[in-house]
Amino acid sequence: MLTVSFINTPTKGTVRILLRRIFDDAVKEKLNNGLITAIGFIQGPIATVLAAGDIAEKTSDVEIAEIVGNCPQHITMVGVFGDTSSVSEALKAVEAWEKGTGNG
Repeated sequence: MLTVSFINTPTKGTVRILLRRIFDDAVKEKLNNGLITAIGFIQGPIATVLAAGDIAEKTSDVEIAEIVGNCPQHITMVGVFGDTSSVSEALKAVEAWEKGTGNG
């Protein structure tokens, strides 16, 4: 089971937190320079999260990156980064895929 969340126009504080949790330099640069206007979060079992991230990138013009957790509990999560409509479209496709109605 996946947990899917969406942020439109992330605050500076949210961006600062994410910059510490993402190792993908290309995504970090875009996020730091304000080129990303929406963020989706996909959390769950690693195999499902990776497949969902693949669906997201294939569905619309977004980039994905792992967001690392911290102890005592590692959180497996993929961020979906892009503009508002692209991230929204990608997350809808992930949710449809998870429900078995998508064609991932």
